[in-house]
Amino acid sequence: MQAETTSKAAVSSLVQPKKQSRLANVWRELKKNKHYYILMSPYMLIFFAFTVVPVVFSIVLSFFYFNMLEFPRFVGWQNYSRLFLNDDVFMIALKNTLLFAVICGPISYIACFLFAWIINELSPKVRALMTLVFYAPSISGNVFFIWLIIFSGDRYGYLNGFLIKFGFMLEPIQWLTNEKYILPIIMIVQLWLSLGTSFLAFIAGLQTIDKSLIEAGAIDGIRNRWQELWFITLPSMRPQLMFGAVMQITSSFAVADISVALAGFPSVNYAGHTIVTHLMDYGTIRFEMGYASAIATVLFAMMLGANKLTQRLLRKVGE
Repeated sequence: MQAETTSKAAVSSLVQPKKQSRLANVWRELKKNKHYYILMSPYMLIFFAFTVVPVVFSIVLSFFYFNMLEFPRFVGWQNYSRLFLNDDVFMIALKNTLLFAVICGPISYIACFLFAWIINELSPKVRALMTLVFYAPSISGNVFFIWLIIFSGDRYGYLNGFLIKFGFMLEPIQWLTNEKYILPIIMIVQLWLSLGTSFLAFIAGLQTIDKSLIEAGAIDGIRNRWQELWFITLPSMRPQLMFGAVMQITSSFAVADISVALAGFPSVNYAGHTIVTHLMDYGTIRFEMGYASAIATVLFAMMLGANKLTQRLLRKVGE
């Protein structure tokens, strides 16, 4: 018994210094880099107050019934069971959102990189002009009016006028009120607008690649541009590739404004409905904040899972 007590005391004496040493190392690191933490503190406070706290609050609120008038009432998993078992509109929105993520996400990501790679080979003045041309749609206001004119349902719509003039059809098609065409049109516009921040990040990443790596690669046996792209360019751009992936995943999961502007809210038979428009419906119109929080939590989990999957795939680049 005495030996057992002695051994426990010895183990605790070993564990205690380890804990103290870890805390001492953390404190020493904080003191050493205190200027960096002081400079970061305003951003971290804002990020914590307006991002971390709302996310945590939303997750907690998803287990309550809350209509903005009555005090929140705990309902457990009821919001989630209603969401997946009784809400047919949410299932349509989930299907549409996954289609956006699977189709628009990878296509826009690859397009951003390919256009950035091609434009990077141009002369500096031409490169600056082409970068502006490709980036302009993502920052232009009221760009949806262009597409509303193109897909207008009368003979004056550009697409209808073109097809009628060259004999492809006799009567105009109601592009934005026919559920067969709504989702593909929204995808086209989403892809057109996707050359935004990720595109600029790729341009910047390509500009920072060390040219000596390319020369060393040529000596080691790299014979063409595709090998150079896979073994040198992409591994050198992993931070930019990760940033671009996060941005493209977020934009593909968060499609809402395009759907509302082109197809209305709600769209015909919910053909253009997404998780975000469903969230807008319950959060800003019906004020069922607990249910809206459950929708937001599901969307957050989907984005988190997609980001984790993308990180694993990007780690294999250049192997």
